[in-house]
Amino acid sequence: MKLEFWYAPVTDLSAALALYRDTLGWEEAWREGELTASLVMPGTEVQLMLDAHNAYVPGPIFTVDRVADFAREHGDLEWRYPPAEIPGGQLGGFADAAGNVVYVMDQADA
Repeated sequence: MKLEFWYAPVTDLSAALALYRDTLGWEEAWREGELTASLVMPGTEVQLMLDAHNAYVPGPIFTVDRVADFAREHGDLEWRYPPAEIPGGQLGGFADAAGNVVYVMDQADA
């Protein structure tokens, strides 16, 4: 597992980019259409993923080889967001003991 992103849902991607990119000076790493963008956060390899789909709650996203394998190996986890297809792979999120969501994703099909 490697921490890859901090997931932050936003209501307005343009407004979020105005803050993080334009005001704070964080570099835009990539963008997927007009609803999702990722920014390089200073002092770390972890990126901030801004997403206006509003499908998930905030939390860390860890990359794994295959989400389906991770889910099988950790069947006792409380999957708040069962593994689902995303562009290039899968994403799922489970709750920790305090109810915080931890995401795992892969790009196995990319």
